[in-house]
Amino acid sequence: MLKPIVNLYSMQNEQIEKFLSLYYEHEMNINNKLEWQKIYENPIEIASIIGVYIDNIDKFSINMWISLDDGIFINVTESNADKIIRYLYERYPY
Repeated sequence: MLKPIVNLYSMQNEQIEKFLSLYYEHEMNINNKLEWQKIYENPIEIASIIGVYIDNIDKFSINMWISLDDGIFINVTESNADKIIRYLYERYPY
């Protein structure tokens, strides 16, 4: 079974680091300043980072993509974030 993935992309240096520092509540230092990826063991954990991303979407110049199925990525936007979070809880009700 494919493990869920979150990808962050930016065209501006340090935007991803600043967002991740906010999310994790401590200073983050990543090697690739324009791209970040995390594979999650528990798909429900993705709901949290989506929520923080949407709550702060106007503060950072980044894009978020998630993958729940092999080879299929979904761009997380203000218009679909709630539906994605609801879907996560319906698909993975544990």
